[in-house]
Order: sequence, then structure tokens, then C-alpha cells
Amino acid sequence: MESRVPLARGEGPEASRPGACFTVGLPFRPARDGPAADRSGRRRSASRRRSVAWAARVLRGAPVARRLLSLLFWGFIALSSIVMFVGALVVWAVTVPFDRRLVALHRYTCFWAALYTWLNPAWRVRVEGREKIRPDRAYVMVANHQSLLDILVLFRLFAHFKWVAKIELFKIPCIGWNMRLNRYIALRRGDRASVARMMADCERALAEGSSVMIFPEGTRSRDGLLQRFKPGAFTLAQRARVPLLPIVVEGTSRALPARGFVLQGRHEIGIRVLDEIPFERFAAMPVEALTTTVRERFAAELHGEHHA
Repeated sequence: MESRVPLARGEGPEASRPGACFTVGLPFRPARDGPAADRSGRRRSASRRRSVAWAARVLRGAPVARRLLSLLFWGFIALSSIVMFVGALVVWAVTVPFDRRLVALHRYTCFWAALYTWLNPAWRVRVEGREKIRPDRAYVMVANHQSLLDILVLFRLFAHFKWVAKIELFKIPCIGWNMRLNRYIALRRGDRASVARMMADCERALAEGSSVMIFPEGTRSRDGLLQRFKPGAFTLAQRARVPLLPIVVEGTSRALPARGFVLQGRHEIGIRVLDEIPFERFAAMPVEALTTTVRERFAAELHGEHHA
């Protein structure tokens, strides 16, 4: 590729011509502008569209090709996580003495997770309503759960929170170790003692000013439809006297269904932050009614998917 350096005004035989430049080791050549630049831009845009379309066709095509590309994707995550975890250790060591909530480490983790959505040409992730998240307010954030990809795309919010996640995820090399560094909150499903510890850890995080992120369905939807909400997140919001922040996730169940790890082609993925629900609005509500009300709000946003 040619290396172009703009000439200073008054230098070279074409200095009087606007946009003049010279190419190292070659004769003077004016910079492209007008129709030529437009054509060049259109060619680059068309080339990118062809690349994305090719990836989508391959992922939609033969099962063997989809499995191969999926294997490459997950393999890249596994290998890159080694390098990214080393970076996380450095960020943690440098910032932990003065960053008690580990905001810097969580922001680094957001970049780590978002990197995989940026590099996959088959996914176009759209984030709406990020400005509704007030940085000086701790929330109980609740999101619907369609796919393993929900975790990656929710990091695209680049907002500070502590994940509530099943304890098995904390055992994954590098990724799980980073979750522990971040002091995310572990939960052993079906264990009442673990649930009690989780609630106490969440209340402590909220009191320190960190939001918590919970999937009120408890597990991924097998068919992409909204499941029944469990009351834990809503009990927590009432006990901690903090607002609820609903976050709708769409499209991930089509990109990667709950069953299996094979990517399913090109898909639009959306994250939509809804208006917060102030504590005062649900302080006196029975938790069952609050749970139902919030679930109905999700169902309306998801175009009538009311039943699992």
C-alpha cells in the first residue's frame, strides 16, 4: 500500500493545487476527491458486505461448515482468553488498591467480552437506551435469557454491575478466574444456603454502589420464548430499596440456540434498556405481583411472547 504524506503549503510543483500530496518514491499524485473517492468508498463498503454475506452463507450452509466455523470461533475464545486473563491480572493488580468496587476491571472485562461480538461478521449488535443507566445509581438489573450469547452482548452496555451466575461458570479456566477477580456473585442452583449467601452478597454490592445483573428466568429458554420469572431479583430490590432496571435481549436465541454450540448464521441482535422502575413504585407491592408485572412488561416488548 502506498504511504501518502501531505505536502506543506508552498512545497512541490503542485503545492498550489488543493489536496496535493506526494507518494514516497513515486511522482506527485493528487489526492482522490469527488466521484473517484465516492466510487472507492462504495467499493470498500461493497467488499465488506460481500464478506459478511459470505460468512452468513457458510454458517447457513452445510452443517459441517457451520460446525467448523463454530469450532474456530470457540477455539479463538479459549486461546485469546489466556492472553486477556493476563491483562485482567495486570488491571486488577494496578487498580485494586484504590478501586474498591473494581470498576476498572469490570470495564476491561466488558471490552474482553465485546471483542468477540465485534470480530464476528455474522452478528450485528444494536444497543438502545444505554443513556438510561445512571452511573451514580445502583440497580437490580433484570434481563431475559435466550442464549449463552446473552452474557457476551450484555457486556456491550459498558455499565458497571456484578453478575449473578451459576457456580459452574466460575470453574472455567481464565474466564471463571476473571469472574472471581471481579467479585461476581456465585449461585449454586437448588441449594438454599447458596441462595441465602447470594442474596447477602447482592445486598452488600448494592450498598457499596454496584448494580447487580440477574436473569429472573433462572436459565436459558429452550425455545426462545419468555419463561416464568422467579421472585428472587424482585425480593432483592425490595429488601435493598433500589430501583429495578429491565433490559430486553432479542435475537441471540436464533444466533445460538440454547441447545448446542453451533452458530446459526447472520442475525440481528438487540439490547434495549427500558425505563427504570423506581423503588417507590413497588415498595408496597406483594413480590408475586411485582414479578408478574415486570414479566408482562418484558412480554409486551418481545412482541407478545407471553408463554413458555
